[in-house]
Amino acid sequence: MLSKLQEHFSNLEDPRQRSKVSHELHDILLVFLVGVICGADGWEAIEEVGKSKLELLKKYGSFENGIPVHDTIARVISSLCSKTLQSSFISWMKDAQTMSDGDVIAVDGKTVRRSFDKKSKRNAIHMVSAFSCANGVVMGQLKTDDKSNEIKAIPDLLNLLDIEGQIVTIDAMGCQKNIAKAIRAKGADYVLAVKGNQGSLQQAIRDYFQIAMDSDFSCVEHQHYEEVEYGHGRIEKRRYWVTSHIESIRDITQKWQDIQSIGLVESTRIIGEKESIERRYYITSLAPDVHEFSKAVRSHWAIENQLHWVLDVTFKEDESRIRRNNAAENLTVMRHITLNLLKAEKSCKKGIKAKRFKAALDSDYVEKVLQTVF
Repeated sequence: MLSKLQEHFSNLEDPRQRSKVSHELHDILLVFLVGVICGADGWEAIEEVGKSKLELLKKYGSFENGIPVHDTIARVISSLCSKTLQSSFISWMKDAQTMSDGDVIAVDGKTVRRSFDKKSKRNAIHMVSAFSCANGVVMGQLKTDDKSNEIKAIPDLLNLLDIEGQIVTIDAMGCQKNIAKAIRAKGADYVLAVKGNQGSLQQAIRDYFQIAMDSDFSCVEHQHYEEVEYGHGRIEKRRYWVTSHIESIRDITQKWQDIQSIGLVESTRIIGEKESIERRYYITSLAPDVHEFSKAVRSHWAIENQLHWVLDVTFKEDESRIRRNNAAENLTVMRHITLNLLKAEKSCKKGIKAKRFKAALDSDYVEKVLQTVF
């Protein structure tokens, strides 16, 4: 029986001449995966992890010629087609995850800062990821040429995902008419932040809510919700408003696919004697439900706290100087796979960093982590 790793990643073509192959591609991928699970952040470290976990690895691969040297691992991984690797990852996640209607899928981009290469005049890679906030896992990702090209990459990524019945949240960069249309075409709803890149729309929504607030919403049917958080020496109060009475905003229903509501979030933060107030504006295809709206807005930050922050702090992604050919992009995908596997393993109740350290020390624990792909 094929493992899920073999089944979903079988489309990857081995870039080597068959007559010169001493280590199967499946084995190299497996060493690479286990190395990253165990905390390795470079080719030599991955080779050393492979040597220490050889008996475990032989349960899942042939390894007739032992563990490949780090140069072989680097050369093969760097030469793999990144698009195929990403589509294989998405295929695996469709099989591995069960989504419920109304789950929030947060979409956002992240630059791998040290992946630039001055010699070859290559910019740092920028990856757009889709993150399931309910399950805490990455659903898929695509590379863009730079941050400005998120607008093109987001519809392409959404087209690869099964998001029917979900709520897609995107920050202001993704507040585009074609993206809203693409989300609705996939049977999902959207909650899009509105900022300066949609200046006229932002101003219209700002004016709308300001007039409504000046009259204490006396003439506007709406829903309102408040929450207060205390901690770390600060008080944060968030107030949410949502309304479907948007006919007075010029052309909004004609320009934005299936738009039903607009929303306002006012955050008041108090630290000592200092107070700051921030207002954020949103458009959504959801019917007005302030609790559903507030959940979507809050959930979006999970992609920063549970994905981007973990990649930088635990996986040290921004410090990685691996940049050979497709290596930086492929290593980013492997970090996402590792993060998903470690989150899926529930017997250890500690954080991702502690789980990786435990994996490095305990082969039995690595085997538990691998069960999702075997």
